[in-house]
Amino acid sequence: QVQLVESGGGLVQAGGSLRLSCAASGRTFSSYAMGWFRQAPGKEREFVAAINWSGSVRNYADSANGRFTIARDNAKKTVLLQMNSLKPEDTAVYYCAARTTGTIGAYYYASAQYAYWGQGTQVTVSS
Repeated sequence: QVQLVESGGGLVQAGGSLRLSCAASGRTFSSYAMGWFRQAPGKEREFVAAINWSGSVRNYADSANGRFTIARDNAKKTVLLQMNSLKPEDTAVYYCAARTTGTIGAYYYASAQYAYWGQGTQVTVSS
């Protein structure tokens, strides 16, 4: 099975930055598209960012575009989410997820398209 472990969450003041990391096990990481999602208390899980197998294609939610950057290092089997200019509304548990396809399809924003999930890391942005 594929296992994903997120790290890098924490408490930061508004306007600050955090970098989340997702470490993957398994031998086929380089063939998987990857995504980041988040979920705040009482809300549905929402898409944040996605990246294809090579890192050449990236997609972002409107709320993240311009502030967040997704990247990957296939040699290290990691995917990163650099978050800048954080806002209190960014507060949520952030989840790393993997698809079994390498490309980002039309439904990259849908959590049901991702087969494997990490346990999440808490991000709290104070005002």
